[in-house]
Amino acid sequence: MPQLPVISGKAFLKFLETTGFDIVRVNGSHHRLRHPDSRVTTVPVHKNQDLPKGLLRKIIREDLELEIDTFIELWNKHK
Repeated sequence: MPQLPVISGKAFLKFLETTGFDIVRVNGSHHRLRHPDSRVTTVPVHKNQDLPKGLLRKIIREDLELEIDTFIELWNKHK
């Protein structure tokens, strides 16, 4: 299985916005995003701290409904 990149919450938000997600609301440091096809996710943005690997993997697989390999390809194109 490929290695997940280390991503901060801010960088992940920018990536999600380029893939079509829009910020619906912000509650404290948690940003709620929605895609036009009705997928939703919540991303914590705590200063420039990196997202924990388990949370990132959960968001990718369950919320974004992507395979890890597909996400890594999209992430590398985004950078």
